[in-house]
Amino acid sequence: MRSRYCAFFLSLPEYIIKTTHKNNIDYTQNIKEWENDILYFTQNFNFEKLTIIKNTPDDDISFVTFKAQISCNGKDESFTEKSKFEKINNRWLYLSGEQIITA
Repeated sequence: MRSRYCAFFLSLPEYIIKTTHKNNIDYTQNIKEWENDILYFTQNFNFEKLTIIKNTPDDDISFVTFKAQISCNGKDESFTEKSKFEKINNRWLYLSGEQIITA
């Protein structure tokens, strides 16, 4: 999770794509369009802080709950998510994420 957040912070779409599971809803074969979407996101949002709330590791599936503090044009766009990762060929891939509503 930390490495993906850093990739967003550093605007590295290749890494985001490389660490996304093929069963993820955002996964697409149109890599160029996907890269452009990631670049747009990373260039228009400020990535301020990542806080890992809970990590539930397992052999092949892991859940990470985190808060990403981000903003766009001075507006707070922070969110909390429970992410699911699957280990394939000794690499963790982002499978899915569920936003958690906080009060």
